[in-house]
Amino acid sequence: MARMIIHPGEHLADELKALGMSANEMAKELGVPTNRITEIIRGKRGISGDTALRLGRWFGTGPDIWMNLQKNYELRLAAQEIGDALQKIPVHKTKAKSDNDLRP
Repeated sequence: MARMIIHPGEHLADELKALGMSANEMAKELGVPTNRITEIIRGKRGISGDTALRLGRWFGTGPDIWMNLQKNYELRLAAQEIGDALQKIPVHKTKAKSDNDLRP
């Protein structure tokens, strides 16, 4: 059975519900348009770096949680779309010893 892919907006909606707040109230406190929050909640928009910074500050968690939710969502969605074709791509291991070796 395929694993369900959860949009980060579902997490945001759950948090707002637990706090008893509306998307409009949150948007005002974050200093963003209301439609940014409602579109995220509806799964119509992803969480950008700007939004992650604001949410991280607002929740006191830092932005990484929100960026990771978005990243994981996108990777799972892409893996589902690519399917078996991913396994057909040959692997060429890097000779770089660290991330620093990959930088120009």
